[in-house]
Amino acid sequence: MIPVIGYKGQKVAVLGLGRSGLATAAALTAGGAEPLLWDDAPEARAKAEAAGHTCTDLNRASALDGVSALITSPGIPHLYPHPNKIIARAMELGIPVDNDIGLFFRSYATDDWDGFETAPRVICVTGSNGKSTTTALIHHILEEAGRPTQMGGNIGVGVLNLDPAQDGEVVVLELSSYQTDLARCLTPDIAIFTNLSPDHLDRHNGMGGYFAAKRRLFAEGGPDRAIIGVDEVEGRYLANQMSEGPNDDRVIRISSGQKLDNFGWTVFARKGFLSEWRRGKQTASLDLREVKGLPGAHNHQNACCAYAACRTLGLAPKQIEAALHSFAGLPHRSQLVGERAGVRYINDSKATNVDSAAKALQAFPKIRWIAGGLGKEGGIAGLLPFIGSVQKAYLIGHSARDFALELGETPHQICETMDRALTAAAAEAQAGEVVLLAPAAASFDQYPNFEKRGEDFTARVKALLEA
Repeated sequence: MIPVIGYKGQKVAVLGLGRSGLATAAALTAGGAEPLLWDDAPEARAKAEAAGHTCTDLNRASALDGVSALITSPGIPHLYPHPNKIIARAMELGIPVDNDIGLFFRSYATDDWDGFETAPRVICVTGSNGKSTTTALIHHILEEAGRPTQMGGNIGVGVLNLDPAQDGEVVVLELSSYQTDLARCLTPDIAIFTNLSPDHLDRHNGMGGYFAAKRRLFAEGGPDRAIIGVDEVEGRYLANQMSEGPNDDRVIRISSGQKLDNFGWTVFARKGFLSEWRRGKQTASLDLREVKGLPGAHNHQNACCAYAACRTLGLAPKQIEAALHSFAGLPHRSQLVGERAGVRYINDSKATNVDSAAKALQAFPKIRWIAGGLGKEGGIAGLLPFIGSVQKAYLIGHSARDFALELGETPHQICETMDRALTAAAAEAQAGEVVLLAPAAASFDQYPNFEKRGEDFTARVKALLEA
């Protein structure tokens, strides 16, 4: 646990009692503060009370009297589409509103660091897609290199549940736009921006607000090194804002598809090869084509980001390359579940929208595609340019018939359930093909979340391969 610094003997309100809220309460208590806890959900309050906390109704008119700060969970809106009424009240009273990320950055460094030979460092990863994979990949590479490291934030454990720093440790954090938007303190040593595509637009009042939330990690944080994907205009803008000129190697530009050889420091992937260039000269090249845990151009971008971060930390290209090959990938994100008779089975249940499904469909040359679920606005029309590699689609869930209408001449079969879809796809798959779960839809018609959907697919694949 990271005890929170700066609120000893003071009342601090905590709104939202999920994972981050309960960790915040414990960390405030460890730092000598008096947390006042509330969640509108009775079951969340019951869980907090079972953990030994006392709840205080923050909706009462006098509840925020004498409170030094309000710490809110990421999922609670503070501005758009409408601010939570407790947060709005705190702002009317001039009470600082923060989140656990802000508390982490104000509390992580302590006097103990004076005795360290090497100061700990913090890497933060944000963007629309690839955050989790990039974060986990950096953490994996560091572990393989024998460097002390922890991983947390939007993946792994909550930031305040991390252990206090060790000498030379590297903490790798995945941060969502909800987390970067509100944190009052953001001071990463290395900040990474993967890419940008439309998401959470109601929460940020449009694309501009969404990008602004991501940009805070760089503009507010002033990292020593900024690693920025420049395949979208927003990334190019951010890289330009952060650099003093094309030769400023404090900014490392990243691309999947573009050759970047006219800047101070770049890392890019083209045709399956990762290249590192510094001041107009190529300094390293890695073959990503046989890295099974990172298939496709989108994962090659993730590899470029992780490679750049680890090079900044002083790791050699060969060290990084070896660790890439031992990375198994994250569950539900282009996860290789198994292989038999030349057919691979890939779980990308996290591909819940058109953009992420398009990336999955571009990762493999011949695909037996399991898709469907609770379709989103616009259906799968946006995927039509990317289905040339689909040998046949096997459609499940509520949107199966709607998806069938949009697929046109592409061979397809309405299967309705995961069991029937996988059975049919496995029976028809040929050597060299991939059976890919990339639903392009939410899971809530048949599963509580995308994880349970991916777990069902994975369990059925393993049973099939063991039969």
